[in-house]
Amino acid sequence: MFVEPLSYSTFLFKYQILPYSVLFNCHPTLLIEERTVTFFLTEVLNQMCLLFAASLLLIWTIIIRMAAPLVSASPLVEPKLPRPDDMVTTGVFSSFQNFIRKCLIAVLSYGPMPKHIAFIMDGNRRYAKFRSIQEGTGHRVGFSSLMANLLYCHEMGVKYITVYAFSIDNFKRDPSEVQALMELMEEKINELLEHSNVINKVNCKINFWGNLDMLCEPVRLAAQKLMDKTAQNTGIVFSVCMPYNSTSEIVNAVNGVCAEKREMLQKENSSNFNGHDANGGVHSEISVADLDRHMYSVGCPDPDIMIRTSGETRLSNFLLWQTTFSHLQNPDPLWPEFSFRHLVWAILQYQRVYPYLEETKKLAKKQL
Repeated sequence: MFVEPLSYSTFLFKYQILPYSVLFNCHPTLLIEERTVTFFLTEVLNQMCLLFAASLLLIWTIIIRMAAPLVSASPLVEPKLPRPDDMVTTGVFSSFQNFIRKCLIAVLSYGPMPKHIAFIMDGNRRYAKFRSIQEGTGHRVGFSSLMANLLYCHEMGVKYITVYAFSIDNFKRDPSEVQALMELMEEKINELLEHSNVINKVNCKINFWGNLDMLCEPVRLAAQKLMDKTAQNTGIVFSVCMPYNSTSEIVNAVNGVCAEKREMLQKENSSNFNGHDANGGVHSEISVADLDRHMYSVGCPDPDIMIRTSGETRLSNFLLWQTTFSHLQNPDPLWPEFSFRHLVWAILQYQRVYPYLEETKKLAKKQL
């Protein structure tokens, strides 16, 4: 079934940018005939909003180009990276940046905003290689990019952020590289524990999804401590997948459901004097809802947008269960280069296809 995407003008009416009563009980084609002037004004307003957003993006890009680069291009030079606290900046230049950013976010808010964005943070090693700097430095710059994008998502009203930090398959890499990554994880988790300005600003609740038993003890203890510290926070829900892959999550969920059903059947059979349960067949069935309850992502909506940086088009075994209706995007920048303007563009792309995504979800629900 072909679903005709809404025009931008119909979109403005639909999401109450203009009064909803104008569109009430009126087909878009009839609307054009009966409201010619209003339709024209809507198109003009739409083009003005797009032009304004493009102008703000251009200004933002110029500001960023004027700022000092985060990493030196000189070989083997250790860059000066900001701590998490330094991400919350002050000053005249920062105030101007914040003003431009808020204007862009205000324009974006006229359209449907995603509730959940998932990131595959790809390109840290290539970033270091292209700039002839130490390999671990690429991951450190990537962490700074992560903190910055966490703040951007908070300002945009995105409630759920999920990142693919470390795959179970990464344990197959060179042991020295794995050890370096473990040390980096411990260092950055401890930074968040000690310098929690960013976490406090967004009132962030942090979860770790994956088989934590596979982590070395210092990293596992630090991760558990960070989860405990932020468990009562009610702002952004920030989920870090490490060590994780989707097939492992699905197998874990199936095992959990089977164990739950087995326990239910045993209790029912033990309470039945005849040793048979007439409803046993019903209780033994496994549903999609049962599996959902045993996923790491229980309580979180499925991602609206899945972003993999560096232009790669693979999901790499990440959130396969949860991304059926997600809008997949593959921007070219490497993860340390992924900035506010790239995030804005990703959301604009999502808003463009939003009507189609919603219609697809409705059709899928009807078929269940």
